[in-house]
Amino acid sequence: MRGIAGREKRYVRVLAETTEEGTIVPLEVVWDTGTRYHIDRVLDCRQARSMRTGGSGMRYTVRVGDSTTHLWYEGPRWFVEAKVLTMPNG
Repeated sequence: MRGIAGREKRYVRVLAETTEEGTIVPLEVVWDTGTRYHIDRVLDCRQARSMRTGGSGMRYTVRVGDSTTHLWYEGPRWFVEAKVLTMPNG
């Protein structure tokens, strides 16, 4: 059975727009496989550290489908706390 062994810092491509006031609004995360995740809503944005993987920057709490997750802007790059899965025995 596979499980989550931990988290790793993974840099991702993010499509975003910048408002007239200079606010960055992430719209979509593009995984390294090309899979795209549309961000339905930005719930919060604040300066924060990633306690799981290290690094800091603007932390966006976002809604993607039924999930809520964090996305960091560590200018000039974006990262997520990606799951590291354990492999099944045998």
